[in-house]
Amino acid sequence: MSFLKKPFRKLKDMSNNNSTLDKSITENSAPSKVEGVNSSTGSGTDSPNAKPNGASTPITSSTSTPRLNGDSKRQSREVIQAERARKSMDRERAKVETKKRESMARIEDERFLQEGPPSLTKLYRPYSMNQSKRWTHEDRLLFKNLDWEKLDGEVITFRARIHTLRRMSAKLVFIVFRQQTITIQGVLQSFKARHELKAGEENEGTISEQMVRSVEHYPTETIVVVIARVRKAPKRVKNATVHDHELEVWEVHRVGQLTENVPFTVYDAENINRDREDVDDEEDESSMSSLYPSNGDTPADNTPRIGTPKQGTPRTSTDFSRFSPDRDSKGRASKDIFASRSSMDFFRQQRSLPQRVRLNNRIVDLRTAPAQSIFRIQSGICNLFRSYLDGKGFIEIHTPKLQGGASESGATVFEVDYFGRPAFLAQSPQLPKQMCIAADFERVYEIGPVFRAEDSNTPRHLTEYTGLDLEMALEEHYYEALTIIDGMFKNLWQGIYDRYQKEIDVISHFYPHDRVQWLEETPRIPFSEGVKMLIDDGWVDEDGNPPSELEDLATRAEIRLGALVKEKYKTDYYILDKFPCSVRPFYAMPDPTDDRFTNSFDIFMRGQEILTGGQRIHDARFLEKRMKAKGLKPESMLEYLEGFRWGAPPHAGCGIGLERLTYLFLNLGNIRLASLFPRDPKSLPARPPTLKLRHEEASTTNPPWERTDLENNPTEGITDREKQLQPLEKLIANYGDAANTSWLDKRYHVWRHASTGAAQGYVISHNFAIAVGEPLCSKQQYPQIVSAYLQFLKEEHKELKPLWMIVGPDIEEYLGEKFLWRTLACAAEERADPRNNPANKDKDLARKIRHAENEGIKEIDVPVGAPVDSELQAKIDKRIEDWHKNRKGTQVHLTQIRPWIDWEHRRYYYSVGPDGTIHAICVLHQLSPQNGYQVKFSLEFPGAPSGTIESLILHSMRAIAASDAECKQVTFGTGAMNTLEGGRNLGKTKVRALKKAYEAINRQFKLTNKSEFREKMGVRNDPVFVAYPRGGLGAGGIQALMAFLKEDG
Repeated sequence: MSFLKKPFRKLKDMSNNNSTLDKSITENSAPSKVEGVNSSTGSGTDSPNAKPNGASTPITSSTSTPRLNGDSKRQSREVIQAERARKSMDRERAKVETKKRESMARIEDERFLQEGPPSLTKLYRPYSMNQSKRWTHEDRLLFKNLDWEKLDGEVITFRARIHTLRRMSAKLVFIVFRQQTITIQGVLQSFKARHELKAGEENEGTISEQMVRSVEHYPTETIVVVIARVRKAPKRVKNATVHDHELEVWEVHRVGQLTENVPFTVYDAENINRDREDVDDEEDESSMSSLYPSNGDTPADNTPRIGTPKQGTPRTSTDFSRFSPDRDSKGRASKDIFASRSSMDFFRQQRSLPQRVRLNNRIVDLRTAPAQSIFRIQSGICNLFRSYLDGKGFIEIHTPKLQGGASESGATVFEVDYFGRPAFLAQSPQLPKQMCIAADFERVYEIGPVFRAEDSNTPRHLTEYTGLDLEMALEEHYYEALTIIDGMFKNLWQGIYDRYQKEIDVISHFYPHDRVQWLEETPRIPFSEGVKMLIDDGWVDEDGNPPSELEDLATRAEIRLGALVKEKYKTDYYILDKFPCSVRPFYAMPDPTDDRFTNSFDIFMRGQEILTGGQRIHDARFLEKRMKAKGLKPESMLEYLEGFRWGAPPHAGCGIGLERLTYLFLNLGNIRLASLFPRDPKSLPARPPTLKLRHEEASTTNPPWERTDLENNPTEGITDREKQLQPLEKLIANYGDAANTSWLDKRYHVWRHASTGAAQGYVISHNFAIAVGEPLCSKQQYPQIVSAYLQFLKEEHKELKPLWMIVGPDIEEYLGEKFLWRTLACAAEERADPRNNPANKDKDLARKIRHAENEGIKEIDVPVGAPVDSELQAKIDKRIEDWHKNRKGTQVHLTQIRPWIDWEHRRYYYSVGPDGTIHAICVLHQLSPQNGYQVKFSLEFPGAPSGTIESLILHSMRAIAASDAECKQVTFGTGAMNTLEGGRNLGKTKVRALKKAYEAINRQFKLTNKSEFREKMGVRNDPVFVAYPRGGLGAGGIQALMAFLKEDG
C-alpha cells in the first residue's frame, strides 16, 4: 500500500497534533487480541489530560481585530489545532467511559437474571431450546382471530416477533409486536417505589429495571412469548396496524437468539418508499445514514436503519404514518412526543431499498406485509382455479416432471442424468395431460412446477415457475375450451377482489395499480387483425420493421397492442386468436381455412400474455408428420404416441404461469416478487472447489472440537473454547492471502467465530473498525462468517463504523448485494508465476542482475525446518535499522517489519557481498494452496549494488518453485492500478468523478511506480476492492485509513 504515501503527505500536519492522543485512546479502548469467543472487553485506564501547547493564551474577540504577523498566525493555528485535539480526546474518552458503563451494566443485568429474586427474573427469563419435552396446552392467541374491543382489560398470551423497539427511558420501552401482517404496540414499564408514586397513580408491581434493560437490547426480529393485558391506547398508534389498543406487557420470554446480522428489518422495509429512486450523488455520503449507521443513528436494539433523504427529494413517501403533526419545522420530533407513551412515529426512514437486496435476503423480505399479502392472494388464485374447474367436472392430476424427450420445440430444456441415460425436466405437463385425455379422463387440470432453460434475465421470465394447466375433450369446436377458460378468469378476478381486498390495499401502498377492467363479453381478436392494428398505429421494431402476421409479436409489440385494445374496447383483458403455425409447437391443430395459422390463442392482461392454449392434434398419423416437420423424432416419444395410435378424442387446453399472472394482476413490476424463492439464470451459483488443506487439524468446516480422530485433542470437560481454537498461523496457511499475514502484528484485533473458529482481522482507527483482507475460512462459509462478524461489530462496537479493504470478488459481491455496501477498486493483488523468468524478456532487468553478479553478490537460502540462527538474525536486524534510517517522508503500510514471527511458514533468503555484508533480504510467507506464497518482505539495504534486490527476488521464486511442486503462484501484495474501477451501488456520475480524480492523483504522485517495477517481475493483476456502507467513507473514513496505514520515516 505504499502507493498511498504521497497523497497522504498533505494530511500529515493535520493529524500530527492528535495522533498521539488518538493512539492512546485507541489502545485504551481496544479489545483483546482474540475476540468473539469467551473474551472480555475492557476499556483500560484513561490517559492523563495533557495541557495543549498554547492553551494558556486565549483568543478574544473585539470590534477591531489587529493584523497578525506570520508568527501570530502560526501560533493561532496551533492553538486551534490543540483545542480540536483536546475536544477530540474528550469525545473519545467519553465514548470509552460510556462503553465501559454499558459493559458493566450488561454484566450486572446478566448476573441479576441468574442470581436475582425469582419473582422478578421469572418474568423475562429466556426459554430454553424447544425439544418438545412437555405440552401444557397453553392458550397462545393469534392476532388475526382477535377482537381487540372485546378483549379490553383481558390478559392474553401470544408468540410474536419484535417488529421494532424504542427506549424512552431507563424504565420505559415501547415494543411493536408482529404476527405476520398484524402489529400492535406494547408498553414495558418498570414499577416505581411506593414513595415515588403520585396520588392516584398505579404503577406498583414486579417489573424491574433490569428486565426493561434486558428486553430493550433484544434485536429486532427476535421471537418472544409475551403475557400482556389489552388496554385502550391513550392516543392513536399510527405505526401499528392495531391503532386503538395497546398491550401492557407483563412478561417477555425470548424463544431464540439471532446468531447472524439481519441486513435490514421488516420495520425498515415497510416504512421506506420503495418507489423512490436511489439518490446517488456525493452529498448522500454525509447526509444519509446507511444500512449500518453510526452510533448516533442506531436505535436501542442496534438494528440498522435506512438513512433519510436530503430535502428537496422529488418523490414523497407512500407511508402516510410518517407525516406526523408532532414535528417541528425542521422535521425533528417535539419534546411532547417523547413525553407521550403512545407514539413511536419519530425517526422514520425514507430511503429506497433495492429489489435485489430484498431478493438476496428473501426470508426477511417475505416477512413484510406486502410479501405476505402477495402470497395470500397467490394462494387464493390457486383455490379459485381449483374450485371453478371442480365445478365444471374437471379432476386434478399430478404428472411426472422427468421426461424422455422435449415436449416443445420452441424452448430449451434442462437435461439430467437418469441412471446413465439422458432425461429432461418437463417444460410443461402438456404431453401427460393429452395422454390422460386419451385415457378417457375427459377433463383434467394440474398445478405443478414447470422448467424452462431459457437464458432470459428479464422481469418477465423465470427458469422454474408454477403452471396452472388444463386439458379437456371437445365435442365440436375448440371454443368450448376457450369459453370455459374465459369464464374461469372472470370468476378468478371477481373472487380475488371479493376475498382479498384488504391484502390488495396493503400491496397498493407499495406497488400502486389500477383495478383490472374486463368486459362481460371478452374481445376475441384474430392475430392478423391485431397485427393490422399495430401497423395502422405506425408501430415498428428497433430496426424499423413493421410486425408480420406470420411471426410472433415482440414484448414491446404486445404492450402496445394492449394499449390499443384498452383504448378501443376499454378492457385490460382480451383474447388473441389464430396464432401463426411458425410460432406454435408440433401438437397445435392447423386452421382448417389457412394452414399458415393454428387453432390456438393467447390471453392477455395489462398488455402482456398470461395464457397460451389451443386445440391439439389427435390423429396419430398427422401428429407424427408434424413432429418430423418440427425436427422431432417420433421414436423418442413412443409412450406419448401410443395413446393417439390407440384412439384419442378431439381435445384442447391451456397453460398459465402462476407467478406471471400474480405479478401482472398486482402490477408488481418484477415476476420475482411473485415467486417464493425465484429461480432465474443467475440462481444457484457454482460452489467454490474444496482444496486440500496444509493443516487438516485447523479446518473451519470440521473444527478440532468436533473431531475425534485427532490426537491430543480432548473435548470432554473443556469449557473454554478458546483453548481449542485453530492457531491463526495455520489458518493463514490453509485459507490465507497476502493481506491475512498482517494480522500477526500486534496492532490487529482478530475476531473468532464461535462455532467454526474462522477468523477476521481488523484495526480500530478513529471511529472506524477497518477489516483487512478476507475471512480465514472455507469460501463456502463466507456468507455465514461475514454476517456473524458484522453482528459482532453491532453488539460489541456499535460506536464504530465498519470499512472493509482488500477483499476479492466473492466478499465484494456479498457485501454489495446482501447489505447494499458500495465498492470500488483501485488496487490489485500482483501475482507472478515462480516458474517464469521475466529476465529472459526484459533486457533492463537482465542487465541489473548481471551487474549484481559482477559485484560479487551471492544469494543464500536459510535452511527450512528450524528457527533462523540468532547471530544471523542480529545482523539482519541491524541492517533493517539502517534501512529504516534511510527512509524519507510518510510511509504507508499494512504490516510491521517483523521477519522472525511464524518462522514455520516462512522461507528466508538474503544477499551478501564479497566482504560478507548483508545487502538484501527476501522473506516468503506460505499462504493457502491456491495462493501459494507472498513476498512478505523484500528489502534492499543502503549501499547495495544495483540489481541486488531484483536478483534476490528472482532467486527466491526459483527456489520456492523447486522446493514446492504445488506452488503455482507468488503474490507481491497489493499495488495501485492505472485506473479506478467502480464496483456496486455507485452511480455513473460518481464513478466518472472518482476516475478523473484518481487519474490526476496518479499522474501527479506516480502511484504506480512500484507496480511498474513489479510488472518487470512478470506480475498479473487480480483487482481487490474497498467496501463500505452508505455514509461510511467520507473525510472521516479517509483519515481513519490514513491513521491506520501511515508510518513516519
